Amino acid sequence: MVEVPGSHTGWTFVTNHARVLAAIADNPNVRIRDIAARCRLTERAVQRIISDLEQDEYLSHTRDGRTNTYRIQPDKVLRHPAEAGLTVASLLSLLVRDETDRAHGPAGHASRLTGASGAR
Repeated sequence: MVEVPGSHTGWTFVTNHARVLAAIADNPNVRIRDIAARCRLTERAVQRIISDLEQDEYLSHTRDGRTNTYRIQPDKVLRHPAEAGLTVASLLSLLVRDETDRAHGPAGHASRLTGASGAR
């Protein structure tokens, strides 16, 4: 069993719902156990979040044997009035690294954010 680290204290920029959605976007066949480890949540918390996302039709799943395959609704608009008009796809574009970024590792992603000169 994967051990889940202690809870984080203080505020964060990204909600647990967004973290779970990003983990699913990264791998539509991901196990709840692996989402929990990646997002530093309990498996039960991940199950509740997935249920929330499915209830509001941001996410659906099909079951094949013991494997779930999740499907995200990329055109669904985010819930909060401050994000009016923004879609799930726009949120995920910020949270999920594409294959090019993965090949370069964390440094490649950071250099893209700081610009070619590396200025901070």
